[in-house]
Amino acid sequence: MSQDMMSTKEVARYLGINEKQVYLLVKSKKIPSTRVTGKWVFPKRLVDEWIEKNAKQGLEEAKRKVKMISGALISSGSNDPLLDILQSELRKRHPELFLFSTNIGSTEGLKALNAGYTDIAWSHLFDPETGEYNVPFLKIYIPNIEPVVINLFYRELGFVVPKGNPLKLKGFSDLKKRGIMFVNRQKGSGTRLLIDQYLNEFKIDPEEVSGYENEVNTHLEVGFSILNKKANVGVASVAVSKLLGLHFIPITKERFDMIISRDLFFNKGIQAIIDLLHTREFIAKVEGIGGYDLRDSGRVIYSGEGS
Repeated sequence: MSQDMMSTKEVARYLGINEKQVYLLVKSKKIPSTRVTGKWVFPKRLVDEWIEKNAKQGLEEAKRKVKMISGALISSGSNDPLLDILQSELRKRHPELFLFSTNIGSTEGLKALNAGYTDIAWSHLFDPETGEYNVPFLKIYIPNIEPVVINLFYRELGFVVPKGNPLKLKGFSDLKKRGIMFVNRQKGSGTRLLIDQYLNEFKIDPEEVSGYENEVNTHLEVGFSILNKKANVGVASVAVSKLLGLHFIPITKERFDMIISRDLFFNKGIQAIIDLLHTREFIAKVEGIGGYDLRDSGRVIYSGEGS
């Protein structure tokens, strides 16, 4: 089938749902589709537009509801288990504050911030030309606001494989091995962009990687896919390997930041998050996991004033 058109099976895989759910969407006229020679086909461009429209509507609705709650912030973008700890500790110390989060990937998080759908964007986008994280992408994805970039932590990112590393995986060149079943991250996520950069560097065609099209939205989902034997290698943070008892092969250490508009910097919730990063309790929990570096936590990396 043409790359511009997808079959029911292909669109189900593309959306990460089963074919029955696709037929329900067709029946309720919620997904762009057409019938050709008795079969349903789906124009990829229109499906992409439909996905983006629904994501925006969901964020708009979330933002509307959050505004109704005093002391509430909405965050979106990348994902890391430490964000769950941060959210839990924030609630414990400040029960009057609410931090709602959605995992849509670094790129979409920045776009949502620019559109006003979210208060905070979590991001770890790496620019290979400058060797810098996040800052080179500000003018591209958030041109409508004056951003402030605050570091949360540095983390180890690497291959997560079954305990004992039975396939003896060492690096990206091994992804072409027989028996490899990869689990990928969703398009637009910082991890997906990093994976694609490395594949390009090693001159590996994604079609040579079995399972490349198998996408999930979080680091924990990568780990669970391996734990449940749906895959045997993926890229995730070191925290996932430790929490799930999986083998970890380091790839890089990356910077993970919180990005907000400048006029929100002195918001009570934002300041509470920054203060929390320096508490003994939070630091102890992070050190207990290992693989994280808090040396710049809470530091303003960029504020648009020559930072």
